[in-house]
Amino acid sequence: MAEDSRILAGKRTTIYDIARLAETSASAVSSVLNGSWQKRRISKRLAAKITEIAEREGYSANAQASLLRRARSNIVGMIVPKYDNRYFGSIAEQFEAISRARGLFPVVTCTQREPALEVEAAKELISFQAECLIATGATDPDHLTALCEAAGVLSINLDLPGNAAVSVISDNYGGARELTALILDRCREIGYEGALHFVGGRPSDHNTAVRLRGFLDVHHARGIAVPEDHVLVPGYSADRAEQAMKSLSPRDAMGIFVNSTISLEGVVRWSQGLNDAARQRLRYGCFDYDPFAALLPSNVGMVQQNISKMLETAFDIMDTRRHPSEPILVPCVLRPC
Repeated sequence: MAEDSRILAGKRTTIYDIARLAETSASAVSSVLNGSWQKRRISKRLAAKITEIAEREGYSANAQASLLRRARSNIVGMIVPKYDNRYFGSIAEQFEAISRARGLFPVVTCTQREPALEVEAAKELISFQAECLIATGATDPDHLTALCEAAGVLSINLDLPGNAAVSVISDNYGGARELTALILDRCREIGYEGALHFVGGRPSDHNTAVRLRGFLDVHHARGIAVPEDHVLVPGYSADRAEQAMKSLSPRDAMGIFVNSTISLEGVVRWSQGLNDAARQRLRYGCFDYDPFAALLPSNVGMVQQNISKMLETAFDIMDTRRHPSEPILVPCVLRPC
């Protein structure tokens, strides 16, 4: 035990630390510390052991202990994968505003699409008795849900769905169909009736896969075959999107479905290397909205995700504790340019 105590020295003790030292689960520790252990039929011996470890490690003196004495913590947490575009930035900003309007204290942390950082962030929020964790664009939302369930914390998935908790996501399929149809119509106006290119995202990513399905279905409905090399999914990176586009000739890329404003930056860089005639023939649209990008001359439209509605729905779930089994789809708004 002395060795374990030294391991914990220098950092705030969490229920996961206590669970490891007591050789039990985090949910058992949470039950003992919040006084509900008898309802779970946890033995007095284990309860005493957990209490002794918590006191020895200074757990009762930290912020968690004071929160346990209150009926509610009023803390709501959110993890976001990136701050590098308006979409995630707007989600974080609106989440904070709605939380404060409801008398809640919001905590937002960026996890850089790193699974280990997501888990670390979830554990920290749980240790402070967050009443709800909204996992936005998480790489492994079901793992985070399992952590929350063990501690009795509500979890909600936003932007990307999971299987273990309620999910609130955009109607990516419907939005992709509308945008694809718009780009094809604008290409037809200049005499091009071939297949578009799909640029950006990852094949394993849920949103990319669903948007790509909508993209392909519209082509199929119009009798247009999409060659495999028209689907360029190098990831969410401006540099990778630009490199992928460099493999195409101007004649090959007349119409482009851009799968995020991050990828759009790479497409615009690539287009700067075209001659004037090629740039004038180029038509593209982007899934996600940026007011400045909407002014670009070759941009024919953008899909704007309804962030306000998504968050309102998430907070409604938080209030009602309803748990629909299927993801809740929030329609997008097509913004022709």
